[in-house]
Amino acid sequence: MFKAALFDLDGVIFDTEPQYSTFWGSQFQAYYPQQPGLEQAIKGQTLTQIFDRYFSGPLEAERVAVTRRLNDYERTMTFQYIAGIQGFLETLRSRDIRTAVVTSSNHEKMARVYEQHPEFKTLFDAILTSEDFEHSKPHPDCYLKAMARFGVTAGESIVFEDSINGLRSGCASGATVVALTTSHPAEALRSLSTCQIPDFTGFRLEQI
Repeated sequence: MFKAALFDLDGVIFDTEPQYSTFWGSQFQAYYPQQPGLEQAIKGQTLTQIFDRYFSGPLEAERVAVTRRLNDYERTMTFQYIAGIQGFLETLRSRDIRTAVVTSSNHEKMARVYEQHPEFKTLFDAILTSEDFEHSKPHPDCYLKAMARFGVTAGESIVFEDSINGLRSGCASGATVVALTTSHPAEALRSLSTCQIPDFTGFRLEQI
């Protein structure tokens, strides 16, 4: 049934969301102490989207400092694979299902991933980053471009996402969507996904 499997990065391939929540929680505590929980609201957004929404006007001058702190923080991050993902990717390859990373992360972030995991590029048939898209999630542009690269239709594609914006992007693309409960509880994701899983341990496409 499926010819392509498209994966978000943070919270789907790597268990990095808690680390980003810590970073952005500290930034919003400094700039928006009266609005707790903004670190959850921004999940799935690009840095440009975050800056446009929260660091415009009087705070625009803070973008350089926030970017510097983010770069410094990401250099200390660890990229630990979500349980079961490597075995699942091997199963997909054995069934001739094409795989792609479709992430809002940029080239600089991905360079750090490759440093920690030299094997990463060999696990996927394509890696699409924020530089490849005109529109960010929740717009479906990123997933539609991944489908076009493989020459597959939405009906032949399955998307794996964890954030609300990412799930909306997958749904808008017309693909079948599976939610990882690494960022939000399953009940918050049911309306945006066909099924919800904590990780890839024991997961099979036949379960959908």
